[in-house]
Amino acid sequence: MSSENGVPASSAEDAGGGADRPLPEAVRARVIEYGSDVLGGLREADLPPVLRRVARFEPRRRARLAGPQIAAQLEADAGFRARVAERVEQVWPELAEGLRKGVVPPAADPVAVAAAAYLLRPEGWSDIVARIREELDRRDSVREADEAADTIAALRRQVEEARNEQRAEIERLRGELREYRSTVADLRRRLHGERQRAKAAVGKAEQAIAEAADRTATTTIQVNAVEAENRRLRNRLAAAEAQVENARRAARAGRSADEARLRVLLDVLLEAAHGLRRELALPTSIESPADLVSDLSRAGAAAPPGQGLPDDDPGLVDEVLSLPRAHLLVDGYNVTKTGYGTLPLADQRGRLLTALEGLASRTKAEITCVFDGADVGTPPALSATRRVRVLFSDPGETADELIVRLVRAEPHGRPLAVATSDKEIVTAVRREGARTLSSPLLLRRLGG
Repeated sequence: MSSENGVPASSAEDAGGGADRPLPEAVRARVIEYGSDVLGGLREADLPPVLRRVARFEPRRRARLAGPQIAAQLEADAGFRARVAERVEQVWPELAEGLRKGVVPPAADPVAVAAAAYLLRPEGWSDIVARIREELDRRDSVREADEAADTIAALRRQVEEARNEQRAEIERLRGELREYRSTVADLRRRLHGERQRAKAAVGKAEQAIAEAADRTATTTIQVNAVEAENRRLRNRLAAAEAQVENARRAARAGRSADEARLRVLLDVLLEAAHGLRRELALPTSIESPADLVSDLSRAGAAAPPGQGLPDDDPGLVDEVLSLPRAHLLVDGYNVTKTGYGTLPLADQRGRLLTALEGLASRTKAEITCVFDGADVGTPPALSATRRVRVLFSDPGETADELIVRLVRAEPHGRPLAVATSDKEIVTAVRREGARTLSSPLLLRRLGG
C-alpha cells in the first residue's frame, strides 16, 4: 500500500526518524549495494541530483566510489528509498511480507533482514535493526572469544613443544658432553703414554751421553725426531676427530632429509594406488595378464568405470572429484550469473558458497571459489569453519588471471578441474593441463 507520492505508507510514517544508532557495517554495506543496483535502472528525472554523476557507472563501481552518498540519500530521500525498497520486495517477496506482518523468518540471513527492514520501514523496523545489531555483536563476541581460546591453546601447545625440545636438546648435549669427556680421558691416557716414552727416550739419551760423548749429537737428533713424531700424531689425531664429527653431522642431516623425502613419496604413492584401485575397480586377487588374453579377445576390453560420460552429465562432476587429492576451482560470478543473476551480488555469493559447502562435505575434495575483488571495497569476513576456500582478486588483477595463476601453481599431474563457461579461461587452463566443467553442469550438480 503506497501514499500519493509513491512512498510506502510505513516509510512515510517513519520518514521523520531513523535508527537510534548507526547501522552495523555489514547491514550498511548491504543497503548501499541494494541502492547501487537500483540506481542504474532509474530514469534521469527520478535520479537524486547528488547521484546523477555516478548513475552511469557499473553497480560495483558505484557502491565503491559513492557508498557514503548513496547511504546518506537513502536516509534523507524517502522517494529514492521507496524505489530501492520496491526492488527488495520484488527480489524477496516472502521476506517483505513477513516484515510487514511483524514476523522475521528464523532461517533468513540477519544482514538481509536488517537491510530489508531499514528500506521497507515497517512498524517497529528500528527494533528489528536493533535486535539484529545485538545478534551480530553477540556473534562477533563469540567469534572473538573462540579465537582467543584457540590462541591460548596454540600458545600452550607451543610452550609444551618448546619444553619438550629443550629437554631433548639437553639430553643431546649431555650425550655429547659424555662423548667429549671420554675423548679427553683417552687423550690424557695417550699423553701419559707419550710422556712415559719421552722419559724413556731422555733416559736412554742421558745414558748414551754418559757412555760416550761422541754419541751426544746422534742422541739429540733422535729425541727431536720423537718429539716431532708426537706433534704429528697429535695433529693427525685432532684432524681425525674433526673429520669424524663432521661425518656424524652430515650423516644426521642426510638421514633426516632422506627420511622426510621417503615419507612424502610413500604417502603420494599410497594415495595414488588407492585412488587408482577405486577408479579402476580392481579386484582383491591379482591375475596374470596372460590369463585374460583369451577372454579379452572374445568379449573385448570393457571401458573403465566412469569413462565416456557426456560433458553435460552431472555425474562427470562426481567422477572428477572422486580422484585422489582432486582440486576444483570455481569461477564464482560466471557460475552465479548463469544460475541466479537477478539476485544482488552479495546474495549470489552466499547462495553459491552454501551449495559448494554441501558438495565439499559429500566429496571431501578441495574446492576453491574465486570472485572478482573489484566489486567489493573490502572482502567480507568469512567463517573459519568453511570447507570451501574463498579468494578475491587483488586490485589490478581480474578473477580470470587469479584462476590461471592458481592452476599454474598446482604440481603437474594433480587432478585439477575448473568450473567456468568463459572461453578464454577454458582455453588458458586447458593449455596448463586442467579439466574444465561448464557452469550449467556444476549448477545442475548443485541442484541450482
